[in-house]
Amino acid sequence: MNDDAQGVEPETSAEVQPEARGDRSWRLRSLLDLLSQRGRLSVSDAATELGVSEATVRRDFTSLAKQQLVTRTHGGVVATSVAYDLPVRYRGGGDADVKERIAVMASELITPGKVVGFNGGTTSTATARRLAARGDLAESGGKKPMLTVVTNALNIATEMVLRPHIRTVTLGGVARPQSYELVGPLAMQVLGELWLDHLILGVDGFSMETGASCFHEGEAGVNALMVQRASEVTVVMAAEKLGVRTFARICDVTAVTTVVTDEAADPNYVEALRAKGLRVLLA
Repeated sequence: MNDDAQGVEPETSAEVQPEARGDRSWRLRSLLDLLSQRGRLSVSDAATELGVSEATVRRDFTSLAKQQLVTRTHGGVVATSVAYDLPVRYRGGGDADVKERIAVMASELITPGKVVGFNGGTTSTATARRLAARGDLAESGGKKPMLTVVTNALNIATEMVLRPHIRTVTLGGVARPQSYELVGPLAMQVLGELWLDHLILGVDGFSMETGASCFHEGEAGVNALMVQRASEVTVVMAAEKLGVRTFARICDVTAVTTVVTDEAADPNYVEALRAKGLRVLLA
């Protein structure tokens, strides 16, 4: 399902205060951002960009390699190649920077040791990646899972299974090539036996009157059951989807705990959602 979590995008090294450069989580996120843009990153270039020592960068590269987020090379790292990209119709939609800001904020809502559900889509996928890259979740060194991820999205499962600190559970069912999501009776049967602490839910539309919705009825059925099985539900979406109704209903507004969207959201609509008891976070 196409979809469009507190934090902001990392600043450039010229804008970052000295104490921020010493923050490990910030450095790791910044290194991944640089690597996603360039595909390859040397120790010296990374040290210059972040304004830290080469010894610090080497330690950070080692940490990322242990999480299998990068591959070490002589003098640097390259991006780990994983076949998780969504089909063309789901890639590049909307503002990528907005989606990344939402993903960073949503990923920070998850605490270690939880069972977290993800449906498919670009923003839920971005949130899963940000969550997997959090340094505090990798502290176990892979000796024990720090998080359990339950998903019906094959692309998310393919990426999460590479992380030794994450236990990955995927649902059965029929895979939709348009979104890589598993749907149908088998997916529903497996999901009916599981409980989720937190669900990250991507949507195609979200309105006060009709709740969360998507374009495909099969995806909506699985997503609706995910909502029922979750203690907390966080909807992640760009502001353009607020007030929009699409074909298939997922759940009412009252079933949602938190909405993470961007600053372009209509302030009146945001206040109306908060008046209904929802927490609304603007990335």
